Amino acid sequence: MRQLNLFQYRSAAFYAVASGVLLTCAFDNIGAGFAAWFAIGFLLLGLRDAGPKHAFNLGLLAGFVHYTTLLYWLVPTMRVFGPLPLGLAVGALLLLSFYLALYVSVFSVALTVAVRRPLFLLIAAPVFWVTLEYAKTYLFTGYPWGLVGYSQYSYLPLIQSADLFGVYGVSFFVVAINAAVFVIALHVRRLSWGPDGSNRVPARGEALMCVGIIVLAFLGNGWYGSSRIADVDVRAEAAGKIGVSVVQGNFEQAIKWDDEFINKTIERYIRLSEETMAFSPDLVVWPETAMPFYFLREKEYTDQVLKGLARMDAWFLIGSPSYELEDGTGDVVFYNTAYLFDPETRLSGAYDKVHLVPFGEYVPLGDWLPFIGRMVHSVGDFRPGEAGTILSANKADLCVQICYEIIFPRYSARMVENGGNLIVNITNDAWFGETAGPVQHFSMTVFRAVENRKSLVRSANTGISAFVDPSGRVLEQTRLNETTAIYRDMPVMTGARTLYTNYPGILPAFCILSSFLIAAAAGIRRKRNKRGGQDHDSR
Repeated sequence: MRQLNLFQYRSAAFYAVASGVLLTCAFDNIGAGFAAWFAIGFLLLGLRDAGPKHAFNLGLLAGFVHYTTLLYWLVPTMRVFGPLPLGLAVGALLLLSFYLALYVSVFSVALTVAVRRPLFLLIAAPVFWVTLEYAKTYLFTGYPWGLVGYSQYSYLPLIQSADLFGVYGVSFFVVAINAAVFVIALHVRRLSWGPDGSNRVPARGEALMCVGIIVLAFLGNGWYGSSRIADVDVRAEAAGKIGVSVVQGNFEQAIKWDDEFINKTIERYIRLSEETMAFSPDLVVWPETAMPFYFLREKEYTDQVLKGLARMDAWFLIGSPSYELEDGTGDVVFYNTAYLFDPETRLSGAYDKVHLVPFGEYVPLGDWLPFIGRMVHSVGDFRPGEAGTILSANKADLCVQICYEIIFPRYSARMVENGGNLIVNITNDAWFGETAGPVQHFSMTVFRAVENRKSLVRSANTGISAFVDPSGRVLEQTRLNETTAIYRDMPVMTGARTLYTNYPGILPAFCILSSFLIAAAAGIRRKRNKRGGQDHDSR
């Protein structure tokens, strides 16, 4: 294989940077989700003549550009609320972006090593990509922020297949389309794919096959999506309803935990809730840590809240920090909790957040990294609750997801499998300010509704609060930094569970197995080539 000259390497680097930028644009709040359909194709253009070493670097560059621009909001979040010095905040973003970019590097190397024929990219690219997205969901506590499928959340017919294979299925579709477009581009421009020295230019028949695959993929996905929307809408119309009020108190993070504002916070949430009583809601939902004190432990404030609830005939779900004394040791154990009260203000149940935010709600390896707690003054020391807990609120069984854990698909699926029929996400996105963070976070919640065919209600301290129906349709949403309460009658879907709810790991398992088989076949081929005396570039 010929070495890349300086001009070729600069061109490849340009394609890698363009890939990262375009992929970020697909997640921005500008309606550019379609950019994801060819963003990864730009990376493939850069890889077409690259050996493993160059592929690693190009993948790292594309991923680093993507994640630093996607997650830029972490800097002001850590800077203002850490509070971390600017240098440390930027350093933390760069370190996280570097880690996430490694997944793109592995993807790039895998393609250059394993794929000889351009047409085979249509299988290998989505298989490798989904395998690595799944790994990113679980490794080192997991960080599945910005999975490529999430970029399509506003394209309603396209995302309906999530009830089969989850967000990973949409990612598979998007990457396969990228690969098909790439093969067509190679044919049109008479460019070759030759990371193994073969330098193959796709034939006209292969390009036409890719055109057909793209057309059939969109038609098939569109047909499935349209038919599922029609079916789910009919079922939702016939289903029982629960009237839900969502309250968005809108308190800035800088003052939220100030003792002087506790009474004001309680009064605002009670007032907004009372305003929705004209609709006679069955359930009123307050955000994560809506009550900035230890609920049920601090009697004066607790009595003030319960007195307000007693004036309203509704169930209430209220977010608050909590603590318990550990048996035996007497140590204080903290939780991020959602309390459910019945119309008589009796405590009906509680859910403790299961997947905590590393370096926000706990310090990973805290015994070995004690300096982190000193650097980040607001870091918590919380304990996770029990996964799969359902809270029953008369007309619905609630799948409560607190903040960050809604981005992990398995938690909602497990709750629905346990009998839950209304997904409730409470969160406090005030940390993100007016950045793209709240929009990115909200977009991921839409998939939980589609994957499990359940209604979803969301209450966020400063926004975005929303109602999402079982088809993923956003019925209503609030603006950022708006003090308001909204009401909807939401369908409570019961009956048969989706394929994804029953088997959430089926597509990732297929992709992982296929990745191993493709890698094994590539290894066998390389050994045969070496025995045949062929010289291979090891860049």
